[in-house]
Amino acid sequence: MQQQNMNMQNQQGTMQQPPGVISTKDSLYLKDMMSWNLLAAKKAHFFAGHCQDPELKAEAEKCGQMHQRHYQQILAHLGGHINQQQQSPQNNLQ
Repeated sequence: MQQQNMNMQNQQGTMQQPPGVISTKDSLYLKDMMSWNLLAAKKAHFFAGHCQDPELKAEAEKCGQMHQRHYQQILAHLGGHINQQQQSPQNNLQ
């Protein structure tokens, strides 16, 4: 019985779809994630520019590219969410 209650609580805590509105807390977290990825990409690029060892330089560049990709993915996801929100009222009018 107790196991069933725990399973029900776990199921209730899982969202099947993202909410239509981003909360202030989520917005601040997304902003932080973007800042962290942008800073990490810049630092990796800076370090790669100062590396003498070609292998280390290549790894630093790879790391910077990964963080840049993550930044772009978050930005694209947010852009898609904004586009959906903007299109939604127009679709309701037609």
